[in-house]
Amino acid sequence: MNAEQTLIPLDKLNRLLPSLKTEYASAQPFPHIAMENFLDLEIAEAVLKEFPGESDIRWKNYYDQNQKKQANENEAFMGPLTRKLLRALNSTEFLKFLEEMTGIENLVADPGFRGGGLHNIYRGGKLGIHADFNKHESLNLDRRLNLLIYLNKNWKEEYGGHIELWNDNMSQCVKRHLPLFNRAVVFTTTDTSYHGHPDPLNCPPDMSRKSLALYYYTDGRPEDEVGHNHSTLFKDRPNEPKENSFKIKIGKYLRKFKSLK
Repeated sequence: MNAEQTLIPLDKLNRLLPSLKTEYASAQPFPHIAMENFLDLEIAEAVLKEFPGESDIRWKNYYDQNQKKQANENEAFMGPLTRKLLRALNSTEFLKFLEEMTGIENLVADPGFRGGGLHNIYRGGKLGIHADFNKHESLNLDRRLNLLIYLNKNWKEEYGGHIELWNDNMSQCVKRHLPLFNRAVVFTTTDTSYHGHPDPLNCPPDMSRKSLALYYYTDGRPEDEVGHNHSTLFKDRPNEPKENSFKIKIGKYLRKFKSLK
């Protein structure tokens, strides 16, 4: 095992595989799992220390009625340990672990972290309930799996930011996970694996909802999952309040003005 792979406690994870597989397969509303203390504590602490602030790098800002977040998939804007960890999470050994746990064979990592990498969301930010894009166009591969690692110390229930998992007809949120420090959430992605954190964050202004995001692919997918290629599909919750379009436009302007300062 090389130095990058030792950043992940694979021995511990592999010992837990029998129980992890059972929990993953039986989870509702779709296969998923939340794993506590995913990384060794010193690794998680060091990656958090490297995590850039709101104005430290050239974040890509997403600001519309469905989402208010920052994202960065560019390794040049990541710290050295973060880069090594992401590569380890794309390694053959870790892919084997994911295949065993999820039952999805022949997983392929994305070295470019399209749509993934670092995610950062401040007070008032959100990510509407959605199904993810289902095709990596440049690699011509099908998206099958998401891995999210949360880096939020001292995060309280009242701050919100739970990842919500909804059923396939969008009638009910079946499961919620708070984005606690060093918690990893893995879930199978299909056209109906609806998820997000749709309510605005209520954390203090000097805090943010930080996460690492990695997506995994296969060459093809089961016949019953094949559909039209699509980008992110946002869905309304029952009785979803519509955000005022004027507020959205003003928010975009203020965010752009702030980035130019």
